[in-house]
Amino acid sequence: MSNIVDPLVLRIAARVRGERERRRWTLARLAEVSGVSQAMISRIERGESSPTAVVLGKLSAAFQLSIASLVTPTEGTSEDSTTGTAGVGRRADASEWRDPGTGYTRRQVSGPHFPAEIAEIRLPARTRVPYPAAAFAFVRQIVWVLDGHLTFHDGDTVHELDEGDTIELGAPTPRVFANTTDAECRYAVILSRGTRP
Repeated sequence: MSNIVDPLVLRIAARVRGERERRRWTLARLAEVSGVSQAMISRIERGESSPTAVVLGKLSAAFQLSIASLVTPTEGTSEDSTTGTAGVGRRADASEWRDPGTGYTRRQVSGPHFPAEIAEIRLPARTRVPYPAAAFAFVRQIVWVLDGHLTFHDGDTVHELDEGDTIELGAPTPRVFANTTDAECRYAVILSRGTRP
C-alpha cells in the first residue's frame, strides 16, 4: 500500500480547513451547515480522504463558494505578471480532480484570475451526481454539452441535452447531472465569479 498522497487531495484539505478557520467555525459548525459528518470533514482536512463530488457540493454550498474554488489553487495566474500578456495553459499542467465514488473528473480550464470559472467535466456511463440547491446560490452558471448525452434534473424539471446543447441555470434548486447512457458524457461548466462572503 502506497503512502504517497495526491497533491490535489492535500490542496483540497488545506482549502477546506482554511475556509473553515477563516470563518472561525468548529468542525461541528461546518458539519451542521453542510450536512457532512464531522468525521468525514476531519478526514478531508487531514488529507486522509478525497471527498466525493456530492460532498464537495455540500461543502462549497456551506462556504458559499464554487466547487472550483475548493479544488483549484488560488496562487498563480494564467497571465504573466511582468508583461501583462496572456499565458498558455497546458493540459498537462491543469488541475484535474477525480471523484473517488463515481469516477467523474473535473479539469479546471480557466486560471484563478480569469473573470469566469470554466471547467471540463467527464461523467462516466450510468453515473449521476446530485448537488443541493445551496451549491448554486452564489453563482450564475451555463452547462454546455461537448460530447454524449446529459440528463439534467433542474429541480422537478428534466432536460435531455445532446452534443452542442446548453442550459443556463436560473434560481437555485437541487440539481442532478446524470449520464443514463453507456458512453461517457463530456460537458463544460461556465460560472461567473461572485463576491466571496
